[in-house]
Amino acid sequence: MAYASELALKLVPYTAGEQPKDRKIIKLNTNENPYPPSPEVEKAIAGLVPQLRLYPDMEATGVREAIADYLGLTPDKVFCGNGSDEVLAFAFAAFFAGKQVISPDISYSFYPVYASLFGAKLTQVPLREDFTVDVAAMQKDHPIVLANPNAPTSLALQNSSLRELAIHTRSHGEILLVDEAYAEFARENAVSLLEEFDNLLIVRTFSKSHGLAGMRVGFAVGSPELIGYLRRVRDSFNSYPLDRLAQAAAEAAMRDSGYMRKQCEKIIDSRDWAIRKLRENGVTVLDSQTNFLFVKADETDASGIQKSLREAGILVRHFKAGRLNPYLRISIGTQEEMEQVVDKLLSLIRK
Repeated sequence: MAYASELALKLVPYTAGEQPKDRKIIKLNTNENPYPPSPEVEKAIAGLVPQLRLYPDMEATGVREAIADYLGLTPDKVFCGNGSDEVLAFAFAAFFAGKQVISPDISYSFYPVYASLFGAKLTQVPLREDFTVDVAAMQKDHPIVLANPNAPTSLALQNSSLRELAIHTRSHGEILLVDEAYAEFARENAVSLLEEFDNLLIVRTFSKSHGLAGMRVGFAVGSPELIGYLRRVRDSFNSYPLDRLAQAAAEAAMRDSGYMRKQCEKIIDSRDWAIRKLRENGVTVLDSQTNFLFVKADETDASGIQKSLREAGILVRHFKAGRLNPYLRISIGTQEEMEQVVDKLLSLIRK
């Protein structure tokens, strides 16, 4: 007997990358930061155990103020949640429930899950043959959600294109939601557009650039009106999404922006080195503005290459779906790890 609701039965859950525990591996399948967070994080969470008997600050005031200072905003334009996934879920509930929403057909695979969960109809616009977003085709009379830079393709739209989409959605009384999980690895971001567009909502995470994937901290920035709707949804689900440890860690990490930028620069350097090395050897790699590569490892199906890499102790991601089938998504590790991965990948491709 099925005791579940019709909603639960029809959901198709998001599939996360493998998290192995049985052996030492080079883990490049979940876009984590290969470097530890700022040393200030350890200082911030030390000695907090006595305070854990108390509920945390439901507004995550210190984190919001740190984010606002870093981005040149005011705290009333910042919202925090338990990872960017929760923030995205709240945004779908607040702005897309019961509506039609536009998204690229190849993007973050949680979007269809949230659409189904909150009764939104997701219309997916095909990417062009080169995997770039078709900005003109995205301009329908509905709100838009897109990851920029995109995943798993690693490509990014310029701000001029985002501005065009923001103008279009605003003219129809809808929002543009830009998921900027990889913003610190990109050449530009959409924060500069916030002053002009009160219908623009940007979602980010501490998992990639700040090395806090294990703490689950995400945030959104937008007009006070949009932030107010997110708070309204949050307080209907969970008024305390960020625990005390997460708040202390996130605030310390955000305040130490110099450390974060230094680590991101190391990742970018290793990323660009790997792209050059692979291309010099005839391998197709898309331009990346993220902390991962999208590599054409086979003409038709890269699953065999992924399996061989795993047998060699290297985890990467393969999305077995249509146009993605020949490609592997490879997170950027340390320089030493990337040298090992590139060498092994080239040996497999050359077979």
